[in-house]
Amino acid sequence: MRPCDTGLLLIDAQERLLKVVPDAARIIWNCRRLLDGANILSVRTAVTEQYPERLGATEPCLAERIAAPAHAKLAFSAGGCGELFSLWRAENVERILLCGIETHVCVAQTAFDLLAGGYQVYVAADAVGTRWPIDHEVGLRRMEASGVVITTTEAAIFEWCERAGTPEFKQVSSLAKESPPGNGPIVGFRAN
Repeated sequence: MRPCDTGLLLIDAQERLLKVVPDAARIIWNCRRLLDGANILSVRTAVTEQYPERLGATEPCLAERIAAPAHAKLAFSAGGCGELFSLWRAENVERILLCGIETHVCVAQTAFDLLAGGYQVYVAADAVGTRWPIDHEVGLRRMEASGVVITTTEAAIFEWCERAGTPEFKQVSSLAKESPPGNGPIVGFRAN
């Protein structure tokens, strides 16, 4: 993945959905670090919201990091957000990194549709989640078996960065040094 040909898609990280995910703090923390890394390294970003009238808006600490408005959807897959992908195609985006929830439903169905559309798809395993561990595990396995590259938040950010010794590297390194949830405050996380 390189900043010039990659998009980061945050899928359905909405307040009402996050409330039922046991490891929501970890997911929010890693999604936030991905968004911060993307903004530092000029990676395109977008966000979807599943049925926002019922499920609410994107977690505020994540939404504030994305300039464009959310793409509302009723389908589980974000593949139907044609205007987003038309724009990214015009900008020569070939690779899309997915994060958000839920691993086995909206993330997986989006991944399958993007693969069918010719994109190289990545999923940050530590920045996606679901209510039940088995659904998370099986969702990741299904995606990987279909050709999705499973990665992690830090691996993706450093892959975008490419090299040390730059001002961007210094900023990205600070993201890697942050304490994870449970080991101190979560930077940017708003507790309910």
